[in-house]
Amino acid sequence: MSAYVIVSYDIADPDAHQGYVPGVLPLLAKHGAEVLVADFGADQLEGKRRGANVVLRFESDETAAAWYNDPEYQPLRGIRHATCRNNCLALAKALAPPGA
Repeated sequence: MSAYVIVSYDIADPDAHQGYVPGVLPLLAKHGAEVLVADFGADQLEGKRRGANVVLRFESDETAAAWYNDPEYQPLRGIRHATCRNNCLALAKALAPPGA
C-alpha cells in the first residue's frame, strides 16, 4: 500500500538551502519515490502558511522509512534542519476501503 510523506517548512536561509533539493532528488529516485507536489507558493486555506509544501509517494511505509533513514540522506536532513524553520514531516498511508 502506498505511503505519503507530507512536508511543510519555511526556508530561513535560502542560500545555504540551495544544496538540499539537488541532493535529495537522486535519493528519492533511489527509493522509488514520486514527487506529487512541490509548491513554494501554495495558497493557504487554513492555518499558518509555510514557504514549502511537498508530497512524496512511496511504495510503502518501509520504503519511506528507508529513504528517511538512509545514511546518504542524513547530511541533507542536516541542511534542511539548519536552514529551515517550522519543519513538519508526516507519514500517511493511502486510504484503503473497508474490507480491502
